[in-house]
Amino acid sequence: MKSTLVKSLVLACSTLVASHSIAAEEVRVALLVKAMGIGFFEAAYRGAEEARKELGDVEIIYTGPTSTTAEGQIEIINSLIAQRVDAIAVSANDADALVPSLKKAQQRGIKVISWDSGVGQAGREVHLNPSSNSLIGRMNVKLAADAVAQKGKTSGTFAILSATPTSTNQNIWIEEMKKSLGEFSNLKLVDTVYGDDLADKSFREATALIKNHPDLDVIVAPTTVGILAAAQAVSDLGLTGKVYVTGLGLPSELAGHVHSGAIHSFAIWNPIDLGYSATMLAYNLVKGKGTKTEIPMGRMGTLELDKNGDGAMAKPFIYDASNVDEFSSIF
Repeated sequence: MKSTLVKSLVLACSTLVASHSIAAEEVRVALLVKAMGIGFFEAAYRGAEEARKELGDVEIIYTGPTSTTAEGQIEIINSLIAQRVDAIAVSANDADALVPSLKKAQQRGIKVISWDSGVGQAGREVHLNPSSNSLIGRMNVKLAADAVAQKGKTSGTFAILSATPTSTNQNIWIEEMKKSLGEFSNLKLVDTVYGDDLADKSFREATALIKNHPDLDVIVAPTTVGILAAAQAVSDLGLTGKVYVTGLGLPSELAGHVHSGAIHSFAIWNPIDLGYSATMLAYNLVKGKGTKTEIPMGRMGTLELDKNGDGAMAKPFIYDASNVDEFSSIF
């Protein structure tokens, strides 16, 4: 009996040690977003969870500040360093402010990538753009031109409702939009304002744009929070069909505004794919897979990197009344 008990205890302890060893080998990836409660990032988390299930040995830590501040993200990064996560995949609120904390993470052996909104090259190994920045910029201007044409006009004015003044991706896209104005010479940019990716502030800024520019034809919001707020402002002011809204948004949030006529068309890449790809990249960096020029992304193929470690996932896709319902149940 004593021998049997000892054997049972040894077996139990061995099982416990083995289980602990397996758990210790799990790759812990932190998906750090600009702020919690934003539909785009909730969809990206769904993609990260898809990657987790596919890989099997990954834990996803989905986290972000309550508002879109660099300070909030820095505090979380320091906490993740203390937790000794294996990788941090961050969509940054500020390209430069996060670099010191992320460099500290890298010095502790943590793999760091940025996705969606990048950080300075010194603070990460890889940056995953959702699409080519030039394509995104041109797409936003083309959507504005399409909205002006929808009004039966050959020329018109538009304003930009962005996120924060320090948002890396937003600023790059706005610069690319301005570069595209040479091609779309019938459009005039009259103003750029910032809603900080807060629904109430974005709504107020959109309302102010309309009041300050009585002849405004289009509001372009390259942010999912901003485009929804602007569409609501146009609807509330009874200006559907007079002022159009376009930009980057989610079908699930904008289908109603497309059918009401506040939005003629808009674009976005699949945020589920983006979260999936970011997780795959982080995981493969931890596992030492890939090279300086390319890294596998599971079902999304291979990310090709330039000399700065930047790569683009896919082309943006246009949604309108013909297809928005098909995708609204997905993201």
